[in-house]
Amino acid sequence: MNEQVIDALKRSRYLVLTESEDLEEAYRLRYKCYRAQRSIALNERGIMADAFDEAANCVHVGVEMDGALLAAVRLHLVSRLSLTSPTLEVFPEFLNDLQRGQTVLDPTRFVIDPAARKKRIPLHFLALRIPFLAAMFYSIDVALAPVRAEHTAFYRRYLGYELAIKPRSYPGLTKPVQLLTAKVLEQRDAVLARTPVFGPLAEFPNSNIAFPALSGVYVASKEGRHKAA
Repeated sequence: MNEQVIDALKRSRYLVLTESEDLEEAYRLRYKCYRAQRSIALNERGIMADAFDEAANCVHVGVEMDGALLAAVRLHLVSRLSLTSPTLEVFPEFLNDLQRGQTVLDPTRFVIDPAARKKRIPLHFLALRIPFLAAMFYSIDVALAPVRAEHTAFYRRYLGYELAIKPRSYPGLTKPVQLLTAKVLEQRDAVLARTPVFGPLAEFPNSNIAFPALSGVYVASKEGRHKAA
């Protein structure tokens, strides 16, 4: 599988999406993906977006292959400076489990073009690099994964996630999701040993992601800064 992922990486590049045209393309990709799985209702605009997309602690990242946007992920960086997070609104009790000052990464709107899935392009690995690399860059303590039950095995096997809260309704979606969590600083080395492609790959410059600093909006915990050093 790693060889297939590397082949896909050679044809791809990662983009932090900030321009309105690029974001609209991502919202249309979302709509196409969620409609293909019958997870959302029809709408005339063919766009899937919400207020969380405009949050100051939100970062949108896409994967472009052969000139087309084929995957995207939305990230919310949660710290004492900003508690805005779509998943924490659905699972607010999780905040009680966090030690004071810890940071959280909330990746949502994980989408892959249905046509690319049919071609068996391993874009799920390329897209999952986004939250993993973000967790490293921002020295995240805990990563969330709001997923449907059938996706649990993948997250456990490759990323060390564990079930935190059982399935419940998620706003805007027709299917319930459950909350998985991973202690990033504890799991990082084991994940990279199993699947090195999730980490930085200096030999493939296009695989790097120019994450914004989010100064004034996000601050790493003291624990995260210490262990990431």
